[in-house]
This record gives sequence, C-alpha cells and structure tokens, in this order.
Amino acid sequence: MQKIGIITGTRAEYGLLYWLIKGVHEDPELELQLYVTGMHLSPLYGETWKQIEEDGFPITRKINMTLASDTALGVANSMAEALVGFTEAFETLKPDIVVLLGDRTETFAAAQAALLSGIPIAHLHGGELTEGAYDDAIRHSITKMSHLHFVATETYKQRVIQLGEQPETVHHVGAIGLDNIHKLHLLNRKALETALGCPLKRHNLLITFHPVTLEQQTAEAQFNNLLTVLDEQEDTRLIFTKPNSDRDGHIISRQIDSYVASHSSSAIAFTSLGTLRYLSTIPFMDAVVGNSSSGLIEVPVFNVPTVNIGDRQKGRLKGPTIIDCTPTPEGIRQALKQAQSFDKTTHYEQPYGDGHTTEKVLTILKRTPQLSLKKHFYDITP
Repeated sequence: MQKIGIITGTRAEYGLLYWLIKGVHEDPELELQLYVTGMHLSPLYGETWKQIEEDGFPITRKINMTLASDTALGVANSMAEALVGFTEAFETLKPDIVVLLGDRTETFAAAQAALLSGIPIAHLHGGELTEGAYDDAIRHSITKMSHLHFVATETYKQRVIQLGEQPETVHHVGAIGLDNIHKLHLLNRKALETALGCPLKRHNLLITFHPVTLEQQTAEAQFNNLLTVLDEQEDTRLIFTKPNSDRDGHIISRQIDSYVASHSSSAIAFTSLGTLRYLSTIPFMDAVVGNSSSGLIEVPVFNVPTVNIGDRQKGRLKGPTIIDCTPTPEGIRQALKQAQSFDKTTHYEQPYGDGHTTEKVLTILKRTPQLSLKKHFYDITP
C-alpha cells in the first residue's frame, strides 16, 4: 500500500482537506497517515482534534507545538518544536509521500522535516500571491521543497513552473475548498440560527480579519478602524470568527471579545464556525468582511460580495464579487456601501474551478510513480 501522510494544523484547513482525507482513508489501495498539529491541539483554539476523531478518522500522530505566544519569538519556538516533532514522526512512520496545503508555519515545519527525512512532498495551493503576509514567502519555499504540485488556477500553474518546477509535475486541479460547497448539505435559515445560537437580522455580516504579518504592529489599529465602521451599521447581525495563530493574532481576538461583550444584542463571536456552519452562513450575508483567503475563493461561489480589507491578500486572483479597500474607516465605509448595492441575482464567473478537486488529486496521486528526490530546475527560455 502507498502510505499517504496528510498534515492538518487548523480547523479551517481540515475543512478544506476533509474530502481528500476521506478519499484516502476509504481507498483500499492507500493507507492514510494523518498528522495533527498546531491549533487543533490547543485549548485556546478549541482542541479541534476531537472533531477529527468524531468524523471517524484515526489520528496517526499528534505533533505538539506551543501556541501560547503570538510574538515573533513565540512563533519561531513553536515552529522549532514542530520541526523536531515532524522529523521524529517521519523517521518512525516513513510515509511514501506527504501532502501539504498552503502556507502556514506548521506546514513549513512539516515540509522541512519531510525534506530532511527524504520524503517526497505533494503541495496544494502553490503559486499564489499574498503580498501582505509572510505566508507568501513560506508558500513559495514549500513549492521549492515539493515534488508534486496541485494548483488552483492556470495562472498559478505557470507561476510554479516559473519557479523552476518541471511542467509535468504541476497539475491544475482547482481550489479544493469548493468541494465542500458541492458535497455538503448546507443548513437552511432556521437550522442555521439554531446552530449559531442567535437569530439573523435584516442585515448580516460575517467578519474574519487576520494580522497583516509583513506590516509592523498594524493589527490593532486596522481592526479598530473596522469596528468603528461596523458600529455604524443599523439592524445588523455581526458574526465574528477569530483569527488564526499568526503573530499578533491574540490582539485581534481580545478586541473581538471586548466588542462582543459590549454589543451582545448585535454581535457574536466564534473561535471557529467549522465548515458546515461557515458555508451555511454565507448565503444569508449581505457581505463577508475582512482579509481571509476564503473571501476570495469560496465566498464568490454564493454570489455574495467580499469586502477585502488591506494588503494581506494582495496579488491573489480575484473575481468580480471582490471589493478591495484600504484599512481606513473611510475605505471600509465606502466598500460596505458598495456591497449593500451588490446585485446577487447576476451570475459571475469565478477563477477557482468546478468543485471536483479531490477526485483529480486522488487520481494523480495513485497514478504517479515513485517520485525521485533529485529535482531538475526547469529553465524558461526566452
């Protein structure tokens, strides 16, 4: 059996990988090795590893990394801990290939460990740009450590090739997060309100805001600007999802807690909504607000506008439902006004695929022969 190691460090990422994990687990020709780390194991973020087990997936190894601090030193220490943990696990369990998604610090640690252990890497969502965050450099670094590439668009395929990867190893399969939209039975309004624990209002906004990690200490000021504008909205349900474990993420989490405590009639917050509640919420929103990649990839499928604040997602491909704005009160205010007049009845073309990414990835994984660790740089000649 081919041993497929899949890494997950957050509930959001697990939601994206769910159908791939399920596909590997149920395939008689494949053996699933599931490595769980990061926010999944932290009480601060809900110990979401329990949900993975409730879904029926055996966790092969938990890789501990301390997430108590969101300073640069704290993040570096957690990455070092994860690097040692992943290397020890790979040396013992010897997966044939390691599957990584995206660009988070724990993903970077897993990639380094696989490289040191002589294990090929298959990477999802390479070639993308997020010029406001250090995720951008991490993503491209993982690409250079990887041997098989599953990208979301043709533009991203060409960028991975531009980074020197052999064209035959780069596969345009679409964004794996769209699979959930096609496969899950989403909640209706009544069931959603029960799941949220509160009624929706005449207007509703879903807010997810992460630190812009290539800027110096802007998280608090930018999020305060957003809260100032949200305070002006009338008869509006504000649904906050908290940021991930990036540097300065705790600052935003504390701001959310304080705001919700003083606006309990209109605002509610979740450490994580989970995939089903999150996707079920989107169709009932006037807009999704913040700077999450989901606002650019999954949300547009529902013809719901995204107010994309600041530079965190700068460079990523965007469809016509994305409204960019500066992280200033006036910029956010004008973008929200534009979102309120958005025509949801129009069908808008989106760049991220057809929602059948999992099947494509599984087919390619199974038909790909043993990958050589010795890579040849592909030069693009003029």
